Amino acid sequence: MDMHGEYKVPGGKLVVADLDVVGDHVRQAQISGDFFLEPDDALERINGALAGLPIATPAAQIAARVRAVLGDGVEMLGFSPEAVAVAVRRALSGATGWRDH
Repeated sequence: MDMHGEYKVPGGKLVVADLDVVGDHVRQAQISGDFFLEPDDALERINGALAGLPIATPAAQIAARVRAVLGDGVEMLGFSPEAVAVAVRRALSGATGWRDH
């Protein structure tokens, strides 16, 4: 099942999560948006960290998982691991705004 979620960081950038969900796990994830991220392979690492994610994973654990694969030397401009987590949770829950959580 394809799921889509978006989150506009206050004062920052848009983060989009497109997820392919099979059963109760994310099979494949594609994070995109108008943010800036260095180095080039950091986005691949984020997407890889989300693959296999149980759909019931809380936002704090999603953010920790993203942070763990990035390590030092990664520059995230206009977004954060927490912003990725919000977009992912919105995709998984079908939420469109804060009132949906």
